[in-house]
Amino acid sequence: MTAADRRLLGVDVGERRIGVAVSQGRIAVPLTIIEHETRALDLERVAAAARDQGADAIVVGLPLHMSGDEGEQARRSRRFGDALARRAGVPVVYQDERYSTAAVASAAGGRIESARGAKRRGKPRVDDLAAAVILQAYIDGQEAAE
Repeated sequence: MTAADRRLLGVDVGERRIGVAVSQGRIAVPLTIIEHETRALDLERVAAAARDQGADAIVVGLPLHMSGDEGEQARRSRRFGDALARRAGVPVVYQDERYSTAAVASAAGGRIESARGAKRRGKPRVDDLAAAVILQAYIDGQEAAE
């Protein structure tokens, strides 16, 4: 089964929000932003999105250091992804997300700021866009490998 044949959910795990995207053929599109409440509720909401979208697999962004090493945030993302795989009952794979913020910033005209600043100034949050960038990178990588 090729990446284009699979229904994939992309997830950008943050401390305050979780961005979610879904594949439509070979294209990743933003789906929703989940505001953090509790870990258990966050996991259930992402798992529910996976079920609702008929996801065959979930792609979780892995925030590696520029050296490629995993830091604490990457370990948090792995713990979340591992728990999500158990909760959703579908495989979870990890995608390097080192350049996703830069890609989203570029697409947003360089206007990304913290959630606090965005809320104060009424600017859009981009967590779902980051999830789409992560998912698209995975899809593109899978297609290149096919």
